[in-house]
Amino acid sequence: MTLEFHGRVAIVTGAGGGLGRQHALALAARGAKVLVNDLGGAVDGSGGGVGAAQAVVDEIRAAGGQALASGASVTDFAAVQAMVRQAQDAWGRVDILVNNAGILRDKSFAKMDMADFALVVQVHLMGAAHCCKAVWPLMQAQNYGRIVMTTSSTGLYGNFGQANYGAAKLAQVGLMQTLAIEGAKHGIHVNALAPTAATRMTEGLLPPEVLAALKPEAVVPAMLVLAHDSAPTRTILCAGAGTFEAAHITLTRGLHLGLDADVPEQLAAQLAQVCDRHGEQVPRSGAGQGENEIRLALAAADLQGA
Repeated sequence: MTLEFHGRVAIVTGAGGGLGRQHALALAARGAKVLVNDLGGAVDGSGGGVGAAQAVVDEIRAAGGQALASGASVTDFAAVQAMVRQAQDAWGRVDILVNNAGILRDKSFAKMDMADFALVVQVHLMGAAHCCKAVWPLMQAQNYGRIVMTTSSTGLYGNFGQANYGAAKLAQVGLMQTLAIEGAKHGIHVNALAPTAATRMTEGLLPPEVLAALKPEAVVPAMLVLAHDSAPTRTILCAGAGTFEAAHITLTRGLHLGLDADVPEQLAAQLAQVCDRHGEQVPRSGAGQGENEIRLALAAADLQGA
């Protein structure tokens, strides 16, 4: 099966360079009409201008594709709404949203200014929420949508000096989980991509030979799978250097200890069993945790009553 996007309209944020640029070029090369969004600022979010987005639009048009540029900041909901109207006015619909825009303001948590923490969360989390909210009614009306969040291994597993970035990136996974549930009846699939790629955000952090292996182009196939008609939903797909994995937020089988006064001591003594990953599950929704807890409690009551 060839992954084609003819007739589809895509919005890619943060697409003026790096990974976002590769996403936009790949979607356009496979037939999508692409609105290229980029604030045009520095890695830390300062500055701005539509020039970076326009340069990618020019590349797409030179290759025979259709594209529009937007310099909207994803932190500005009114500007995001105008960006979505721009795509809708030009092409009549919006089928795909790739939330890729982001900034870095790295420091150890002890040294981190809370304004920098808030700004990173504003760009990554609220930026994604703004874009999702703006396209949501269109996707509901057309009973079709593909939304790709950009999470990170930092959000999934942590990384020194990136408390703000990690918090915002894992929050996108939480947003994905609920939107996928709410969007299911409208044909809206929502997934997350965790890329490992050499971009201007990683310059100076990795040795040259590693950077050479981590070309942004190597991540693009995962985005295409998550944005396609055949996409899954509620999937966290990891990609880097031509390797692909899936990440899961799981729930262990658990252990019922009851309500006795010594339960804290029992839990401390048996914590390894509670954390044992044998037989763990991926709940279908947040209710799965409560269902598991009630099931074990009722089973224990049945045993006591037998």
